[in-house]
Amino acid sequence: MLIAHFGHSCLLVDTGAARLLFDPGAFSSGFEVVDGLDAILITHEHRDHVDPAKLAAVRAANPGARLIAPFDLDGAEIVKPGDAPEFNGTVVDVLDAPHEVIHDQIELPVNVGYLVDHGAFYHPGDSLTVPGQRVDVLGLPTAAPWMKVSDAAHFLAEVRPRKAVPIHEAILAQTEIFYRVLVGTAPEGVDVVVLPRGEAVEL
Repeated sequence: MLIAHFGHSCLLVDTGAARLLFDPGAFSSGFEVVDGLDAILITHEHRDHVDPAKLAAVRAANPGARLIAPFDLDGAEIVKPGDAPEFNGTVVDVLDAPHEVIHDQIELPVNVGYLVDHGAFYHPGDSLTVPGQRVDVLGLPTAAPWMKVSDAAHFLAEVRPRKAVPIHEAILAQTEIFYRVLVGTAPEGVDVVVLPRGEAVEL
């Protein structure tokens, strides 16, 4: 199995029988010109996992690739946990992997995990759901508003793959996402002020 990482949660997995692209989102780049794809698989609808403009580009480069998603997305086959689409003999099991809680005031999208060839590779999306079987290579979420590094370490220890590939790491440079959560969930009367660096502000 060959795997290429295009940043954040976007991975190209080549099983030898099929070429699968996972989560072509806004914080990833370079995948738009990848060709020869059999499928493009989306774990959930957050923009860091599927960017409409970039998705259009990669679909144009791969007109024969099937688009797989757990929600209504233009041109996609909608999947649910328990489904197992097949691509040239490569089977992808769709797992019930709920999106981790960001905050109790924030609505969460439907998220699924994708288990390739009965555990050869696992992409959990924004979930720390442990599959009920052995995993050889794990896409390991590393940083998010819904996790701390110890969560990633515990998930890794529970799954115990032979190899782990850190994903969901680009968010470390996207501080506005964390600020947005804080602003959106701040109690009434509390003003969250992001200060510009090196500049004094009257508060």
